[in-house]
Formats: sequence, structure tokens, C-alpha cells
Amino acid sequence: MGIDFHSSKNSYSYTTRTADESWREAVKKLVPLKGIKILDVGCGGGIYTKALSLLGASEVVGIDFSKAAIKAARENCHEYKNTSFEHGSAYETGQQSGSYQVVLERALIHHLDDLTKCFEEACRVLEKNGIFIVQDRTLEDCLLEGNDHHIRGYIFSQFPELIEKERNRRHGSQAVKEALKDAGFTHVEEVKLWETRKIYEKKEQLLQDISDKIGRSILHEIDDQKLTTLVQFLDAKLPDGEIIEKDRWTIWKAVKE
Repeated sequence: MGIDFHSSKNSYSYTTRTADESWREAVKKLVPLKGIKILDVGCGGGIYTKALSLLGASEVVGIDFSKAAIKAARENCHEYKNTSFEHGSAYETGQQSGSYQVVLERALIHHLDDLTKCFEEACRVLEKNGIFIVQDRTLEDCLLEGNDHHIRGYIFSQFPELIEKERNRRHGSQAVKEALKDAGFTHVEEVKLWETRKIYEKKEQLLQDISDKIGRSILHEIDDQKLTTLVQFLDAKLPDGEIIEKDRWTIWKAVKE
């Protein structure tokens, strides 16, 4: 059935987390952030819009196709005066050409079919020598073996039918690089990142998040009976103490000539 990103309930489920230090450090190594203007395309609940503000950006504008997500993001970031949010899409952001120094698209491109069109729009709104940061999971990232940290791997081992779903929506690294070059970007660089998703003091907290499908769009592809089976499997598989959940991501950095 898939997740409904226009639902207020689902939109607010993506405001409860904060950007992990592992992500912040990775981004700081890729691009200077202090005093620059950034466009966060596919901002969702504003988690990373807020993080970019805290890292020293002079202004961060968040764009999302979901009006419910924009509403949630505004509430999530209301204390940060250098952030603002507007309704738009990755294909038509509605932003002025050459008006940003950095564009971020995190966890977005697996929702899109036309990468080149999306990347051309990012190129348009960037100023000359502006930097484009794309972050998403490849199929390889998703299907790494499950363990006490990589919970996502257990989901696919239990429900291999979901692999085809991922195969159909995940873009390969080479396809992303080619689309970036086709859109006019140069100096394409690829980085792998193990990003800490969340630290749970107890296993029960993780199991509750799984049961509630908090921030996990893939769980909206299985019914309640399968979800119960997954929770039971994880309960038996995982230790009782602290769990540091991590996901592996691929980040592509590109420069507009």
C-alpha cells in the first residue's frame, strides 16, 4: 500500500528524530556551510533543515511536495529564524535561478523516476560553482546483512518480497553519476556513510518504533500480521540492552560549472 506522505500522522513521524553527529561531520567535510544559503529539497519534517541551520548556514529554505510535511516542518523549526518552508517539487522548486550556494536532496531520489530532470532543476537554482549533495540508499546499501546495528537488513531477510520493491525504486550509483553529468554537473564524488539512525536505551523502544512504523516507509508495504511477525523475530534476535541502529548511505557530491 505504501506510505502516504500527505498524511499528517506520517509527516509528524519524520520530525521526532535529529540529525546524527555522523551525518553532520560527513556533510561538513564535503562542503563549507557557515554563512551560505542552502535549499533542502524534499525536506520532510525539517530534521535536516534544522541541522543545516545549526551548522551555521545563513539561510535554509525547505521544499516539499507534501503540504502536511511543510506544516510539520514549520512547527519543528519555528525557533530557527533563518529557516523557511515552501510547497514545491524536485522538478519545479519555484526558486529563483542561481540563488543558492548548496542544494541538499536527502532520501529523495528513490521517490523519483526522472533523475536528470530533478538534477537539472537543482543545477538551475545553484549559482556558479555551487555544490549539490545527493544522499540516498542504493540497493546494495539496503541489502547488507542484518545485525544488531543494521536492523534494515533483518527486514529484508524476513520479507524477501520487499527486495523487488527496493530494486524498482533504488537508483544505482552509476545511474546517479550519469544523470548528474547529463544535468551539467562536474567533479562528481561518491562517499559511503554509516549514519547512526537512533540510539535506543532498551530493545523495547526499538520494537515500539517498529510497531508504530515510525520513520520507516518500507514497513508500510507489509500488513499488520507480517509486522507482528517482524516484531517477534527482532525481539528474539536482538540483545536486551542498548541498541545503536545504523543505516548505510551513499552520498554524491557534484559541482555546477
